Amino acid sequence: MPTLWETFGSKTFLEKLSHKMKRVIVIGEGQTEQEFCKDVLIPHFSHRNIFLQNPTIKHTGGGIIKWPLLKTQIENHLKQDKTSLVTTLIDYYGIYDKHSFPGWAESKIIVDKSTRLCFIEDAMKNDIDGGLRHRFIPYLQLHEFEGLLFTQISAFRNNFTSQEADINTIENIVLNYPNPELINDGTDTAPSKRLHKLIKGYNKVVYGAILASEIGLPNIRAKCPRFNAWIETLEN
Repeated sequence: MPTLWETFGSKTFLEKLSHKMKRVIVIGEGQTEQEFCKDVLIPHFSHRNIFLQNPTIKHTGGGIIKWPLLKTQIENHLKQDKTSLVTTLIDYYGIYDKHSFPGWAESKIIVDKSTRLCFIEDAMKNDIDGGLRHRFIPYLQLHEFEGLLFTQISAFRNNFTSQEADINTIENIVLNYPNPELINDGTDTAPSKRLHKLIKGYNKVVYGAILASEIGLPNIRAKCPRFNAWIETLEN
């Protein structure tokens, strides 16, 4: 029987395999989203013959940049691989007027947040080069990634003691928001702000990955309809 080296030549098995799989590039806002992709999304999509890569936004140590810079990164990825799809995993909570996202000003009159985000995503897609945009799937997380972590109270109970975290308050939040995506985006009440207050020494990169893995993608999808719709789009 030939060895892997004899079969695949100078390229690694993974490189050869990736060429036979559909390729999706997920541009994440920072390390938290990158770890989520690595621990939760990549295993899920690999079983569906989809090779997922998860670079972070360039020009920043973690956070949103102005749309023209992000647009350049998106278009560069699309140009480098003419068969891949490119998507984003960016928190709506972190976007401000100064970031100059297309459709941003006009979207403010739309009351329903999910509808508002769809409007912005459509504007993002339409601002990409016409020859490339059919392979771009924009996605903004409502309100921020950490909201997904409030899907299941058992994940907190299994990883923190009552001395390490305010489990009762976390449980009340989980019960009060059947759809965790609706946890609001106030300065003091955004999901990440709540976690920093309720868990001692909260590290969003480390704990975010642990909690998301513990909850599991099926449970997150079941309670977060907007997030689930994005995953379904990538699967199809």
